[in-house]
Amino acid sequence: MSVVRTQPPEVSGERRVREQARDALALMAFSASLSVGCALLLVLTHLAGR
Repeated sequence: MSVVRTQPPEVSGERRVREQARDALALMAFSASLSVGCALLLVLTHLAGR
């Protein structure tokens, strides 16, 4: 079954699933890098305090 659109996605304001997946992946990568950065900062602060 196919879906026929009356307007292209850019005009109707809908986002493609691929774009949403890319945005979600970018958000997860940013969150992971921020978490790892904070963890490393805590470890380095702990080691510097010895």
